[in-house]
Amino acid sequence: MSNERIRTYEGMFLFPQSATANLQEAADHVKGILERCGATISSFQKWDDRRLAYEVQGNKRGVYFLAYFTAPTSALAEIERRCNLSEELLRSMVTSAEHIPSEIIEANEGQEDLAAEIKIRSEKKSDNASKSDSKISKKSEEKTAKATETETEEVAEVIEEAPETTKNAPETTEEVSTEA
Repeated sequence: MSNERIRTYEGMFLFPQSATANLQEAADHVKGILERCGATISSFQKWDDRRLAYEVQGNKRGVYFLAYFTAPTSALAEIERRCNLSEELLRSMVTSAEHIPSEIIEANEGQEDLAAEIKIRSEKKSDNASKSDSKISKKSEEKTAKATETETEEVAEVIEEAPETTKNAPETTEEVSTEA
């Protein structure tokens, strides 16, 4: 049995604003890093979408995730290494949370809220997709109707012009003799 000390930590993880398109993937990424390093997540929540004080890797806005977790002290270096190597994360910061009462940590549990937000965003995406599909079909129907109207008008003009050319054509009647 190891006498390795297990401590409570608070981790703040910053993703680019583009992560709002797939919050579940971003949350799973953070959880995966922590779990691979032997951490046990006590509380996890999407903290906020904010404008950054300065550009970070070309991003002016970011999405923060806040996690409270317990982990062996030796795992902290591996967690920071994996966060620094991650191409999805912009920044991360892990600090000791030994001074924070467990009631506050439990009060910050936001996985249900995150799941609800993910569900709402996916419903909005599907609604927007169906609206855009209906807009596209309406536009194509309008284009088809306009094309049909244009073709009908052109045919009508041709028909109207046809009798006029016949009326204005000079009448030539030549008698052809069939006698030889």
